[in-house]
Amino acid sequence: MLPKIQSQSIGKKENLASQQIVEDHLKNILLKQENQNFKAWKTPYAPKNPHSPFGDFPKEYIPKQKVNKPRTVEPVHEVTQNALVSNKYEGSHQGTGGKTSSTLKKKEQYQPAAPKAGAYDQRNIPVSDFRRYYDRGDLPIKVDHQGSVNRIIWKIAPEQLDYHHYLPIFFDGLREKADPYRFLAILGTQSLLENGGNKILPVIPQLIIPIKTNLNTRDISIVEVQLKILQKLVVSGDMIGEALVPYYRQLLPIMNLYKNKNHNLGDVIDYNQRKRTNIGDLIQETLELFEQTGGEDAFINIKYMIPTYESCVLN
Repeated sequence: MLPKIQSQSIGKKENLASQQIVEDHLKNILLKQENQNFKAWKTPYAPKNPHSPFGDFPKEYIPKQKVNKPRTVEPVHEVTQNALVSNKYEGSHQGTGGKTSSTLKKKEQYQPAAPKAGAYDQRNIPVSDFRRYYDRGDLPIKVDHQGSVNRIIWKIAPEQLDYHHYLPIFFDGLREKADPYRFLAILGTQSLLENGGNKILPVIPQLIIPIKTNLNTRDISIVEVQLKILQKLVVSGDMIGEALVPYYRQLLPIMNLYKNKNHNLGDVIDYNQRKRTNIGDLIQETLELFEQTGGEDAFINIKYMIPTYESCVLN
């Protein structure tokens, strides 16, 4: 018999969208002490925003970039006379004087550092379909500015929507880093999962590509949001966890990469743990939910992709 899933670990009352906004403001406040600014969307990996609310300017009106001048390398001037003599006569042995000798050890030849594989480096974030549909006005959702916490308003009830069309679009928008796209995508996805019921299971094959694309960005903030949404996905209906088992080969490689990425704090208290931003613990929780909801074949498939995972059901 499978253990009972704790609803507290899934974070039903957790407002991921508002949490992301608060985190961005907090990082901006802390960086201002160092005369720097933090804006989540100003990253070389995220797609650029349009020039105006009406789209990009025509190419003929965009100022041309300055032509890069050829870089001139200044000659390196030696400081000491000994260096001048040794560099002048060493190797060629030409001139009026003989080769100088010294008892000093020869300088070690410069060895470049070993190249990095870049397994943990961020990847470019592709433009999501959610942004394109929202800018066109094709999504039945908008922001409700009320009080200190913003909410969303559905123009059509979520139960009446075509999940085959809208749910993959909202999942695709989870990798957005600019608001209101990120805010609407997160809250809209949560609302669709809460009200979907039996409509979610047939859409699982269409969700794999957006989920895989979001995880492959290797942006920690995007991966955290996607993992929390995956936890809500597997408990939002019957047989959803088992339907994800054939797709573990697409979803679990990134989890295997970050599974042991924990904060080594020693004896220090982590007051940030209530936000559940520790990527290692979040992956462990997600894998345990996968095993509990994935049926008999879940553990062996997880173990095949992540050899260091230990069962929470069999042990």
